[in-house]
Amino acid sequence: MIKKEFEILNQIGLHARPAALFVQTANKFSSEIYVEQNQNKVNGKSIMGIMALGLSKGEKIVLVIDGPDEKEAMDAMEELLTKKLLEM
Repeated sequence: MIKKEFEILNQIGLHARPAALFVQTANKFSSEIYVEQNQNKVNGKSIMGIMALGLSKGEKIVLVIDGPDEKEAMDAMEELLTKKLLEM
C-alpha cells in the first residue's frame, strides 16, 4: 500500500472534465485507488465519488493505492495531478 498527499493545483479543481480524466487514469490500473479528504474516503475509480468531494484549488487530498501495480498507478496519478491537469 502506498499513501501520498497532494494539493489540487489546477484552477478549476477536480470538477467535471478534470474529474473524468482522474477516473479514466485510475481505471487503467488493477490496484484499488482511494481518495481521502478530511473524514471522507471515496473510490478513485468512481466519477460520482470524486465529484462528491467537490475539490477546489488549494485543497489537499491523500491518495491511497493498494495492489499489484500500485507503484505504476501512483506514478501516473502523480503525473496527472502535478502536470497534466495544470494544462487544462
